[in-house]
Amino acid sequence: MSGSTVIPIAILLIAFASVVAIVTSYFKLQRHRADAAALAEYRELAAQVTAGQQAIDTRLTELGDRVAAVEKLLRSVG
Repeated sequence: MSGSTVIPIAILLIAFASVVAIVTSYFKLQRHRADAAALAEYRELAAQVTAGQQAIDTRLTELGDRVAAVEKLLRSVG
């Protein structure tokens, strides 16, 4: 190859490598965004589950108190 054909080939190779790097970076960014969105959804769901669990725990405590009151009443009658 003469010097006049090496330069255009080198420019094409550099351009091709740049396009490959840009496309690869783009897809990595999209994957990162998808992971971030999924993590945000997971955190929201976890917060909802925690709030629901706390409500259930409160209700169970109330029901336990009522059962204890009924047992106490039954013991006093019987």
